[in-house]
Order: sequence, then structure tokens, then C-alpha cells
Amino acid sequence: MYPALPLNEMTTDDKLAIMELLWDDLSRTPEDMRSPAWHAEVLAEREKRIENGETHFSDLEDVEKRLRKALP
Repeated sequence: MYPALPLNEMTTDDKLAIMELLWDDLSRTPEDMRSPAWHAEVLAEREKRIENGETHFSDLEDVEKRLRKALP
């Protein structure tokens, strides 16, 4: 059984703080966290696109420039 949390009474900041605590705890034992099978499938497909020249990468500075133009 899971501990009951008063989610409907918590602020967004409270919920985010709890998520951070959970993530910090989980990340102490990364060997216990396994990626789902679909992660490997997505990575394999992306690698295939790179090898086939079907995708491209953007330089971080170019991305920052585009974002600054797009955002107010």
C-alpha cells in the first residue's frame, strides 16, 4: 500500500519538492532502475537515422539564437 499524500491540498512547489526527493532517493541505486524495452528501440532507430544521414544536429549556439528569436 502506498502512503496517502494530500495531493489536492499540496501546492505545485510542494509536489515538485517531493518529486525531487523521490528522484534523489531512486538515483542512489541506479542499478535498480531499468529502462523499458522501448527505450532501446528508440535509441536504435535514432542511431539508424544518423548512420543513414536522415537527421542533423544543431549547434547549441544556433539553438539558443533560434529560441531567443521565437520567444518574446
